[in-house]
Amino acid sequence: MDAVLQALSDSSRRTVLEALGHGPATVGELAALLPIARPGVSRHLRVLREAGLVEVRHEAQFRVYSLRPDPLAEIDDWLGRYRALWEQRLDALHTEVARSKKQRRKTT
Repeated sequence: MDAVLQALSDSSRRTVLEALGHGPATVGELAALLPIARPGVSRHLRVLREAGLVEVRHEAQFRVYSLRPDPLAEIDDWLGRYRALWEQRLDALHTEVARSKKQRRKTT
């Protein structure tokens, strides 16, 4: 999970993942989305591949990259525990704000 989180820490890699969420793409197509040279895009793709977030297949002379969502699901499961905690706290805050507004209306 640490490798996935580290891979996600870079905005260029997140841009690549977002693009691959819409479907497979070549290095050239992904490079067009980023303000960096193609070798830099290839390095980002290597990090994503090593983290298990993308897979590559060869089609003729092209490398086509696809998203592997399983590691993201693992991160989502891990974050789910914290999400539930924050949802409870936000629900309590919402209740308190509503109660406070109701109190103010009664006193005015």
